[in-house]
Amino acid sequence: MKKIYYGILPVVAFLLILTNAFYGHTLFVSASEQTVNKYEVYVHLQPEWNVYQKNILFEITNVWYNTDSSQMKFEKNVDNHTYNELQYIGDKSYVELNPWDCQGTWKPILYKRAIDKLRNEIELFQGKQLISDSVVPMYANIENKSYDKDEQQLKIKDSFSQFIPICTSKENTSYDYSVKINSNKVGFDVYFVSSKVQQNNFHDSKNNFEFYTADGCYAKNKKSFSGTCDNVGKNSGLLIIIPDELDRPLTNISVGLKEIKN
Repeated sequence: MKKIYYGILPVVAFLLILTNAFYGHTLFVSASEQTVNKYEVYVHLQPEWNVYQKNILFEITNVWYNTDSSQMKFEKNVDNHTYNELQYIGDKSYVELNPWDCQGTWKPILYKRAIDKLRNEIELFQGKQLISDSVVPMYANIENKSYDKDEQQLKIKDSFSQFIPICTSKENTSYDYSVKINSNKVGFDVYFVSSKVQQNNFHDSKNNFEFYTADGCYAKNKKSFSGTCDNVGKNSGLLIIIPDELDRPLTNISVGLKEIKN
């Protein structure tokens, strides 16, 4: 059965790619108001970190409901990158390349969607994903087995964090989200927070760190996780926290955000 399954999927993907040669972007364009933002945040840690010279790449997909569909584009918008921007967490510095902009929208061309769909179906069959959605996959809830949650809380006192904002045209909204890390050594904590201010509050013990506490709005010491957080404000986002103990030259963290239509 597995051999048949793996044999059929490449054939389907090839047919979709071939069809793209004739019809290109006219296929698979959603009739809804959904906008797809795909971008990457690159982080290079500086000498103050234990894992100096190691890098982090956040691959982010944000799907939301944009009432202005005229802003749809078929290529990445690269005009809004911040190049080699030095930032600090406490007294530790890092260089960040962050192209985030809710106005810079993107729709994948058909062959890229076919490849993503193929990967999604394989991982769904393997139990690594929860739903058949190649745009914003929902990952299985997998605990970090390298150490327990108590040890994680000790490790993240001196950790790196990244705030990833949502995009929305509403004052309050709800989001499905997913996070996955490729590290064999560490797990991540993730919190839905009200604004980027909470990133500073997390690292400053003098301030009160606040996050959305409802079930599904946060998770601790995970390898991968998916959740739903309701009634979050327009300035909200995910705060992802990882210990200063990375084991790879490049740690890849996949992040998916998908606004729920009310």
